[in-house]
Amino acid sequence: MKILITSLVKNIRIGCFIFLLSFISVNTLWAQKSPHGPLKQPCTDCHTTASWKTLASPMKFNHSTTGFVLNGAHVNVLCLQCHTAKKFAGTSTDCFSCHEHDFKIALTPNHNLGKFSRDCLTCHTYKGWRPSIFQHSKTNFQLVGAHLSVQCSSCHTNNRYAGMSNDCYSCHVKDFNGTTAPSHTQSQFPHDCKTCHTMNAWQPATFDHNKTNFTLVGVHSTLECASCHKNGQFKGTPVDCYSCHQKDYAGTTVPNHAVAQMSHDCSTCHATIKWQPSTFNHNMTNFKLVDGHSTVDCASCHKNGVFKGTPTDCYSCHQPDFAKSVTTNHVTGQFSHDCLTCHGDIVWKPATFDHNKTNFKLSGAHKTADCSSCHKNGQFKGLPLDCYACHQQDFAKTVTPNHLVGQFSHDCLTCHSDMVWKPSLFDHNKTNFSLVGSHITVDCASCHKNGVFKGTPMDCYSCHQNNFNATTNPNHALAQFSHDCIACHNTMAWKPSMFDHNKTNFRLVGSHIAVDCASCHKNGVFKGTPMDCYSCHQNNFNATTNPNHTLAQFSHDCISCHNTIAWKPSMFDHNKTNFRLVGSHLAVNCASCHKNGVFKGTPMDCYSCHRNNFVQTTLPNHSVAQFSHDCISCHNTMAWKPSTFDHNKTNFRLVGAHVSLDCALCHKIGSPKATPTDCYGCHQTNFNSTTNPNHALAQFSHDCITCHNTIAWQPSTFDHNTTNFKLVGAHATLDCSSCHKNGVFKGTPMDCYSCHQSNFAATTAPNHTVNQFSHDCTTCHNTIAWRPSTFNHSQTTFPLMGVHATTDCLFCHKNGQYAGLPTDCYSCHQTDFAGTTNPNHVSGNFDHNCATCHSTNGWSPASFDHSKTVFPLTGNHMVPPRACVDCHASGKFAGTPTDCYSCHASNYNATTNPSHTAAGFPTTCATCHTSTTTWLGATFNHTQFPIGSADKHKPGVWNICADCHTNSSNYAVFTCITCHAHDKSLMDPKHSQVSGYSYDSNACYRCHPNGRAG
Repeated sequence: MKILITSLVKNIRIGCFIFLLSFISVNTLWAQKSPHGPLKQPCTDCHTTASWKTLASPMKFNHSTTGFVLNGAHVNVLCLQCHTAKKFAGTSTDCFSCHEHDFKIALTPNHNLGKFSRDCLTCHTYKGWRPSIFQHSKTNFQLVGAHLSVQCSSCHTNNRYAGMSNDCYSCHVKDFNGTTAPSHTQSQFPHDCKTCHTMNAWQPATFDHNKTNFTLVGVHSTLECASCHKNGQFKGTPVDCYSCHQKDYAGTTVPNHAVAQMSHDCSTCHATIKWQPSTFNHNMTNFKLVDGHSTVDCASCHKNGVFKGTPTDCYSCHQPDFAKSVTTNHVTGQFSHDCLTCHGDIVWKPATFDHNKTNFKLSGAHKTADCSSCHKNGQFKGLPLDCYACHQQDFAKTVTPNHLVGQFSHDCLTCHSDMVWKPSLFDHNKTNFSLVGSHITVDCASCHKNGVFKGTPMDCYSCHQNNFNATTNPNHALAQFSHDCIACHNTMAWKPSMFDHNKTNFRLVGSHIAVDCASCHKNGVFKGTPMDCYSCHQNNFNATTNPNHTLAQFSHDCISCHNTIAWKPSMFDHNKTNFRLVGSHLAVNCASCHKNGVFKGTPMDCYSCHRNNFVQTTLPNHSVAQFSHDCISCHNTMAWKPSTFDHNKTNFRLVGAHVSLDCALCHKIGSPKATPTDCYGCHQTNFNSTTNPNHALAQFSHDCITCHNTIAWQPSTFDHNTTNFKLVGAHATLDCSSCHKNGVFKGTPMDCYSCHQSNFAATTAPNHTVNQFSHDCTTCHNTIAWRPSTFNHSQTTFPLMGVHATTDCLFCHKNGQYAGLPTDCYSCHQTDFAGTTNPNHVSGNFDHNCATCHSTNGWSPASFDHSKTVFPLTGNHMVPPRACVDCHASGKFAGTPTDCYSCHASNYNATTNPSHTAAGFPTTCATCHTSTTTWLGATFNHTQFPIGSADKHKPGVWNICADCHTNSSNYAVFTCITCHAHDKSLMDPKHSQVSGYSYDSNACYRCHPNGRAG
């Protein structure tokens, strides 16, 4: 038996080895001889093991995995139509490779001649070669106005599409050149036709002169253009008045503009209506004409027609009036030349002078005084302004009082006014000592003895010292009273005195008012009299026994209980202590709390006095319950019973059914401490006995208020919207058990797929499973129902626009394939790309980015914006309407040169004036040929020798380059001396003193490199 098994195992091993060897040999042979090329896909994706020719059904081959997704017309094409000779590997994926024939036979437009891109998707789609899509609006030239109805060939002549210019002049050069009213060419109008013309038609044209630097107003708005733009010249037309109206300026003699050298700014006096009448506003100058000047003839001031430099000050014109004025004499008085100080601009006389505008205003008697009274001998300058200077004699002769002896101030206005010297006005109240009371009627000499005024003392004691010392009731000197007499006396009389005790630090109130002064101020002593009650009423304090003030150690601050009326009865307000008496405390005898006459340290808390009440209370038992000793929690000051307890001030407010419950139901065994405040602590039985749903089995939260309230355990309420899964749509009406099966609530999934997996799997249009759709059902479905579903393609990476928006889904998603579809145009429109021949996208190696020329509206018509390339089309590159083949010969687009010489070498070589080849000119044509409109009319910046219009060697002096450059093959050769201005007979004498002078061109240039003498 053992031998048999060993032999069997050996035979099996040999068989496996032979089978494996055969398999390797067959596959190696297949890899060497496969008609499809080196494919990576396993053969079994398409073939069966029965026969090579028997194909698998359905095939496991997904064309999307190759990088070329089949869509559009490609879906229904036979494989061998693209993969000829059964070759699959290396098959081109660009449109042109397959659709080259379509490209070449396309004639409207001709893709080949038009040198169209071989990127077929620019104009075509995967649906078919025709119709193609082209939107001119996506180019740099949108079709508006008359362009909308023009045939394409009108602009794109000879199948020229690439390189078309988008400026008006390129197409309308004939219109431009043919216009004679005005002549656009002669007037050198700009080539920007839009300045005057619109897209609707060449005529009628409109030109808004107001958009230039010269707005047409007045007569200008009705003039013919030729009136200003003579000989058809528009450029450089002057915009100032003088240039056109120079004759009017020169011909005007009243006033003579030329003689007067008037400004050339005609708008100063003239308007655009007409030259005359002119208007000149003198008030716009630095000299406004007012009053008398407004009626004076111009020649009165502007003599001999001279306007410039005419003085604007009065004195310059009115110097004779100034000099001949003798009342007063302006010259002798050295009056200011500012005539306006006294004179107006109406007439010289009468003059007006306002003395109040000087530093000395006239008031009082000064108003009627003659000027000569002060201004003696015609002197006006340097006169003093103070009173004393004029009234010194009045000051010196005044003896009552004697101003000199009294050393009175020279400021006369202290006592005198500007009306008269006498009577004088002296207001003692304006000094530092105002006269009040008896001082008003006292003679001045009573205080100012011997005519002495300065240094007179102003304090009472200095004058009333005798009164102070003579007073004995009370004795001022003995009591050392203050010398500030006004403390008790006034200015009426020494007696009676006025002393207000209330102005001291001890106001007299109550019985103190009627007490004789000597009762407190004993032995005439006033200073140091104590002001506290105890010092005077110590006997009253010690004699009081009810309560005993001394034993109780009462405060010596008597006003706590007594007032200033009498010692008895006393007034003690317990509410001003730290223990206010309220409730029953108001009627309690003091001794009830203050036992044995002890007041200090009496406790103020309830428990200290009411401990017996606390201990004796058994319902509830305060001691057992360890109630707080803060009795006011439940009791008030009225009585121990009835007590009040507000449960809402605890951490557990009573609401709902709790309000009417007996305390003992929650506070068992009389102990309220540690009573739970959560629902579950009391309602655990309700929780465990509830079976619909089973709270314990479902492991519901012990937070009962999630579903229950304080009214009753049932009915309960649960708001699903407070969870992470709000109930909306069809979910709102479902029974709980539909989602929470077998009473399981925790861990219930919240994603759609978990509950709707059967809907997902059963959906076949499209097949969600085969297409591996996302399990995020909300992408297409809502909570109302599984059907109908909605899908927003705009939220993908491929929004649907243009024709795509109306295309059926299956047109792109063939065979129900959604995942992995390409989003680029070329993948679907490869056939369009390959079939386009005008231009040939394939041969032109056009980019596969179809959006460059095509839109989503259709493959045709396509558009290409040459201005977005490195070679924008301008000038003759655009007109006459160029065809792409003009530059892109043989349909070649890539590598087309962008420099001028590559295309214009024949022009370069054929030019003889000057000969570019002989002169060895550089091939950078743009140096001289700045315009792409024409080869001729080149400009060269003659930097080494100035020949511009502003130079001596300007055009007209020479006509062609050969006038100076006599050798067209060598421009280094030049001549200076052939010009008639440089005749040898003229030059030799002029250079007789110049060292090294010779009459030849090189010598001329050596000394005159800038073309100028010197």
